[in-house]
Amino acid sequence: QVQLVESGGGAVQAGESLRLSCAASTSTFSGYFMAWFRQAPGSEREFVASISWGGADTYYGDSVKGRLTISRDNAKKMLYLQMNSLKPEDTAVYYCAATEIPTAKEYEYDFWGQGTQVTVSS
Repeated sequence: QVQLVESGGGAVQAGESLRLSCAASTSTFSGYFMAWFRQAPGSEREFVASISWGGADTYYGDSVKGRLTISRDNAKKMLYLQMNSLKPEDTAVYYCAATEIPTAKEYEYDFWGQGTQVTVSS
């Protein structure tokens, strides 16, 4: 079992930045492919970004490319999402997730955090 706990969400103005963090409980964190997803009110959960086991490869959803950056620190068992130039449409609950395979498909992720709210006002 892997427990994931997100933090760092909040309310900001458009154009500002936030850094989300996700702390993992497992001792084999480096064995998991990690991702961030988000879900806005009334919408389905959306892929935001993912990162390979060692952190060398990253993947992004089209709506966040160039503004959000995913990273990880395997020694600290932490996943991060640096969010710059935030827009009102970035408002959502952000979830970190873990899986053993490289994928952007929500249903292939085995472990999920409880989510952290990000609200961007114009």
